[in-house]
Amino acid sequence: MRNIPPIDLKRQYQMIGEQVSAAVQDVLTSGRYIGGPSVESFEQQFAAYMGVSEGIACNSGTDALYLALRALQIGPGDEVITTPFTFIATAEVITAVGATPVFVDIDAQTFNLDVTQLAAAITDKTKAIIPVHLFGQPVDMTALMDLAETYGLAVIEDCAQATGAEWAGQKVGSIGHVGCFSFFPTKNLGACGDGGAVVTNDQNLATSIRQLREHGMVSRYYHEATGINSRLDALQAAILKIKLPYLEQWNVARRELAANYHQLLKPVPGVVLPQEQPGSWAVWNQYTLRLTQDNSSGRFRDEVRRQLQELGVTAMVYYPLPLHLQPVYQKLGYQVGQFPVAETVCHEVLSLPIFPELSFEEQQQVVYRLKDCLILERV
Repeated sequence: MRNIPPIDLKRQYQMIGEQVSAAVQDVLTSGRYIGGPSVESFEQQFAAYMGVSEGIACNSGTDALYLALRALQIGPGDEVITTPFTFIATAEVITAVGATPVFVDIDAQTFNLDVTQLAAAITDKTKAIIPVHLFGQPVDMTALMDLAETYGLAVIEDCAQATGAEWAGQKVGSIGHVGCFSFFPTKNLGACGDGGAVVTNDQNLATSIRQLREHGMVSRYYHEATGINSRLDALQAAILKIKLPYLEQWNVARRELAANYHQLLKPVPGVVLPQEQPGSWAVWNQYTLRLTQDNSSGRFRDEVRRQLQELGVTAMVYYPLPLHLQPVYQKLGYQVGQFPVAETVCHEVLSLPIFPELSFEEQQQVVYRLKDCLILERV
């Protein structure tokens, strides 16, 4: 059996390579490499897929979050609530606009914000909440939006790992005031480089985001705000237009793979499987389980991962240290033990290979080899 990577983008390209190559050639021939019809038509198609009126392409998921915060006029003196268990970009953009990230602990089954703890974190400085639909699992947006409405807070959905996921039959990103997406190559909808998008039904916000992504420009060389350069390349837009019609098919395949893992791993002691909430339609950008043999340091998990690597299976750890304990955020005064669930799962989580082209036979091999590693570590 060959080695099994966490994701194999070459297999996807083999399926759609001719279409992608033709689309890239069309852009190269056109001479329109920044903006233009490829970007505009992708924005329209992505907005239609999301069920919103406005889609604004940009050059990364990080910029999508940053632009959303700027358009909502969030800045110094403001607080934004988010999760400590996510990629740093989510908190980084809050800091970048001059606001303060406020962390709330997570739910151990979904790894998402524990919505029941949000109200206690709200102060008179709170202006927004950024829920992260981590690993493709939707946050309980019904409860979150009810709370946001009660307190008059903006909701910026971080959908970097959840393109196509749904909560209560509605696509995540279209539920809050703004939805932010990453098209990094490993995402469910991935470009062949960096890319991102913001979606909204608020035309005023969309206008502001479009201005900010192009140096705050309202017309050529006339600037109303201090913006940034965050445009999606036409080449990436052309590639994403080819991939978008396949997204539902790929997400269904990911759900089938997750169901396979559920079944294969269900009887394994010491393994806690991720749980999909009622009302959610997860898209499993990662399949992340917990190894609960030793949750004090992560050494057990790390040794299992090392042995898996030796057996030809590359598993990943997202994330080994929560944001509130990262050196860059020590100045905020958070202490070890303040968010016990996030701190515990950082020592336990292990993400197994998952991508639409992964075969059932390969999944079986992943599980067989994982079981072998667990037995060796317990002896």
